[in-house]
Amino acid sequence: MTFQVVGFGALNLDKLYQVNKIAREDGESFIKSVSESCGGSAANTIIGLSRLEMKTVMIGKVASDREGELLLDNLSNENVQTTGIIKAEDGRSGTVMGFVDEAGERALYVDPGVNDLITLDEIDLNLVYNTEFLHLTSFVGNSIKAQEELLEKLPTKVKISLDPGRLYAEKGINSLVNILKRTDILLINRAELKLLTNNKYKTIEEEIKSLENYNIAIIVVKLGEDGCYATDGDKSYSLKAFPVKCRDTTGAGDAFNSGFLYGHIKGLNLEKSCIIGNYVASCCVGGWGATNSLPYKNNLDEFLKTI
Repeated sequence: MTFQVVGFGALNLDKLYQVNKIAREDGESFIKSVSESCGGSAANTIIGLSRLEMKTVMIGKVASDREGELLLDNLSNENVQTTGIIKAEDGRSGTVMGFVDEAGERALYVDPGVNDLITLDEIDLNLVYNTEFLHLTSFVGNSIKAQEELLEKLPTKVKISLDPGRLYAEKGINSLVNILKRTDILLINRAELKLLTNNKYKTIEEEIKSLENYNIAIIVVKLGEDGCYATDGDKSYSLKAFPVKCRDTTGAGDAFNSGFLYGHIKGLNLEKSCIIGNYVASCCVGGWGATNSLPYKNNLDEFLKTI
């Protein structure tokens, strides 16, 4: 089977705690409610694309535990192919403890588990040789090496989208050379862009210009409630976010990615792809968890009639 998008990143079970406030050092707060949801940045984006009726598959690793079974079942229920998931006999699946305050802001604690034990020889290369896009997100530890080795083997017809997240952005440009030089679309938020470029620049334009040697075709900077800024080197757009009551920002950037990639793969221009990204992100933050409120194709079709 040929896929439109293959995701490759960490798989985590998110344990979300609704709190009155996020406690700082020596501080104290209380838990109002607790919920579980399946996450992982690449998986969130792939689920968003699957709901928009794109053919998707996920590459990742889980353990033979309760969390791993939940993660697999969730992908299957979302019509994401799981043939790329590696199942470890030992160890524990990845988890994230998230604390979300009344304004929807969050603090996350990651336990990577077997996510960081992926090697290239465990990956079914046939899954990615004929896909349109390979979407990469971050790992805490050494699985970045498997991503780099995979990129060396891929034909140039396979396009690469990258959301580095804070984990990869903190590594700095020099640690990401092998990935950035192969990236076609960089999807990054402003704080991460500052980290990636070592806080050397004052404006988004300057930060983006510092990446020009990597020949990244499209760079999209996600700005949260302020929308996004996107450029393809020829045209640039600043687009406002859609007004919505924010309940939880978990997965908002991943949701944007799914909307943007959907528009791009469908042949829409940069501006319209960003609008769809903003729309999907607005759906996400209006509910709890990273994927619970993601729209389906019929929802998007109705929205597209209004623009």
